[in-house]
Amino acid sequence: MRPLTRTLAAAASAAALTLTALAVTPLAAAAHPRGIDWGPCPEVDPAEPVECATIDVPLDYSRPWRGTIEIGLAKREAANPDERIGTILMDPGGPGGSGVGSIINGSPLTGETAERFDIVGFDPRGVNTSTQVLCSEEALEAAALPVPTDQASFAALEAANAALTEDCREHTGRLFDNVSNLDTVEDMERIRRALGEGKLNYLGYSYGTIMGQQYAEEYPRNFRTMVLDGNMDHSLESTWDFLRTETAPVEENFLAFAAWCESAPECALYGSDVESVYADIKAAARSGELIDPYDGTPLDFYALSAGYTFLANLPQAWPDFALALDAMRAGEQLAGVQSFQEEPVLWENLYYPAWCQDWGFDIADYDEFESLLGRLSEDFPNVEWSQYNQHALTCLGSGIDYTNERDELDIPRSAPEMVFIGNEHDYATVYEWTETAADQADGSLITYEGYWHTVYGGFSACVDDAVNEYFVHRTKPEKGLSCPNLDFPGITGLSGGDRTAPAGPFGP
Repeated sequence: MRPLTRTLAAAASAAALTLTALAVTPLAAAAHPRGIDWGPCPEVDPAEPVECATIDVPLDYSRPWRGTIEIGLAKREAANPDERIGTILMDPGGPGGSGVGSIINGSPLTGETAERFDIVGFDPRGVNTSTQVLCSEEALEAAALPVPTDQASFAALEAANAALTEDCREHTGRLFDNVSNLDTVEDMERIRRALGEGKLNYLGYSYGTIMGQQYAEEYPRNFRTMVLDGNMDHSLESTWDFLRTETAPVEENFLAFAAWCESAPECALYGSDVESVYADIKAAARSGELIDPYDGTPLDFYALSAGYTFLANLPQAWPDFALALDAMRAGEQLAGVQSFQEEPVLWENLYYPAWCQDWGFDIADYDEFESLLGRLSEDFPNVEWSQYNQHALTCLGSGIDYTNERDELDIPRSAPEMVFIGNEHDYATVYEWTETAADQADGSLITYEGYWHTVYGGFSACVDDAVNEYFVHRTKPEKGLSCPNLDFPGITGLSGGDRTAPAGPFGP
């Protein structure tokens, strides 16, 4: 899985999940030593209330004399500038999501927050309008191997990752080894200083939450408010902990889908034992006998998991998921497109080195991997796997130094109280991670009782109202605040108009 922004779109009778990339040409304006020289954003309608710039930061903070790189910024002004409080810095997720692209496309702020705050999105080092991590298309394609099924394919993945590292270093230079989240935290501090407003306000989605968490550890006195939506848990102790926590909500969401399907006449599997139906379909996939009902190509277990089982996480897609399963068991073809599609891999590839420097997950050999798969099948007998588990395979054989060691958050008491948001049925940055991060930071937790991945930004008034009170008035959310589920089977479809989605691998 590569760092592409994920958006949702309806496709005939199937729910199509399409990956698109945010791309913006180099920025026109650069930062002055005492502030930011905002100017027009290239290729953006001048009527849009958005400006762009870059600032220079050290390439290597441990050796600042080694030169600088650029960090790209985009800003939307407060809707009511006469009542303006300040600026909110925002990151949409990743690693690899573009804050510049997100702000050019719109703003997640709602209510009084949108009225009284400018919002600035930034491109983390390695991304888009910032100095980029670059890899050749050939090396990226060579490393895009399927999930290993034996020691030979495991070794092939290790070799491909090692070759990818060599290729990316050649094309990127020293930046390749200086893109951990600890570097991004220092870049955020330089952005704060350049904004010239004193304390930072921050909104981080998905992978952007670890940016906020570790900023709060390093600069506890330098921020005013911080909202982290869909949190990473950087205290996971092992590869197994990562695999277990990523797979658990997918199993839970599948069981919720099965319960709905067995009781809803509109479900194509109504009257069937859904778990048994799916078990037979899995067996066909593993024996090489399963055919994609939309394009007629073979589906192995991992393609079935990523392309169709994923839809159990999105109640709006449940009717289409059931229709696809019904067609699979009958061996019938459906009109439309394949359920999960990816655009060609981009040459820009921050995800690879950033993920490896931040997490360091390792698996010694195929025997260990097979053992982990066995534990997943035992604990989660229906789904057995989540496509997000592939992140645990990203760094095998890469040779990339793991520099941002996992540990519990240690945020000084001098820091303001932070707000954490978690979706109970989040399949990417799972609810358990948000609970853990909020507990370690002694922060306020807002629970959204529904599905999908992240929620602040115009979907749940309950969530938005609490966040806006916090940003504007620094009022802590009500203790134990839990906002009702608004995700129901087939109600809004997958047009994307009713939901926001973070960018990068930890988007939908």
